[in-house]
Amino acid sequence: MPSSSDIYRAAAQEDRCGPRTRLTIPATLRASGGRAFQSVVHDLSISGFSAASINRMHQGQMCWLTLPGLESLQAEVVWWDNCVVGCAFSELLSPIVHDNILQRYSNTGAYRA
Repeated sequence: MPSSSDIYRAAAQEDRCGPRTRLTIPATLRASGGRAFQSVVHDLSISGFSAASINRMHQGQMCWLTLPGLESLQAEVVWWDNCVVGCAFSELLSPIVHDNILQRYSNTGAYRA
């Protein structure tokens, strides 16, 4: 029987239809086994994000996103296209943390991907 953390992790990877908010957040991104590089997050939801990626990233690869003032967030690459990567968080982002980030960085409002 799966644990509650396994179910939570699966939900983060499967719930890709949650509202995403367009924003611009300076961040650091690091792929598993790679060096961290500067990035910009383009959209964010409690289940994932898309961001600029100067390095080619591959579906299924693990990575870590560091946003200003937060600890690194583990995610899995879902897609990479023309220097933009889409990732699903390994664990859903806390709605409180998500709302705080939106208050700090939101510029155009929510939309559905």
